[in-house]
Amino acid sequence: MIASLKGILDSTGEDWAVVDVGGVGYLVFCSGRTLAAMPAPGEAVALRIETHVREDHIHLYGFVAKVERDWFCQLVTVQGVGARVALAILGVLTPTEIAGAIATGDKAALGRASGVGPKLANRIATELKDKAGVLEIGSFDPGSVSAGTKDGPKGEGEGNDQVIGDAVSALVHLGYGRTEAFGAVIEASRTLGADAALATLIQAGLSRLGTAA
Repeated sequence: MIASLKGILDSTGEDWAVVDVGGVGYLVFCSGRTLAAMPAPGEAVALRIETHVREDHIHLYGFVAKVERDWFCQLVTVQGVGARVALAILGVLTPTEIAGAIATGDKAALGRASGVGPKLANRIATELKDKAGVLEIGSFDPGSVSAGTKDGPKGEGEGNDQVIGDAVSALVHLGYGRTEAFGAVIEASRTLGADAALATLIQAGLSRLGTAA
């Protein structure tokens, strides 16, 4: 199985990119968000890969970060969510936004993706609810598409993701379940804004958990 590709970007299309690795061109399907972050053809590129082997084809799906690939793998376990729909979701929502939408039951956010209607959005939110607070969260990091960088520069919103993660951990240490803690913190973050301090976020999360109790 191919787990990653590091080479030269040959070309891109509506939902794909061709990466030249040692003279061999690999066709990789990507989300619109990943494609928008691609360098110009002829420049170095690095992608994490999920390989799907079927009777009639072998498809490669490319991602900037491990957390994106993890969410892709979870999304396609939901009945009605194929690879293209999963990529569409990752194209309009960051991993943290996906987790937040699932944790809070925000079906409208999931429905922003092409191919996701109300029923499918509800199914995704229901079936993956236990994953929302378990999978690592993280923002899209366009810098890591370029080959030669281990982590890349921090993407927009990454600092807030770290604060959210710390707040969730604090609530878990206080005895709350990770999924319910994540949902409370996400709701608090939406109300307080991206610049909310850790202590404020924890307090607001506790308030929401207390109200729900």
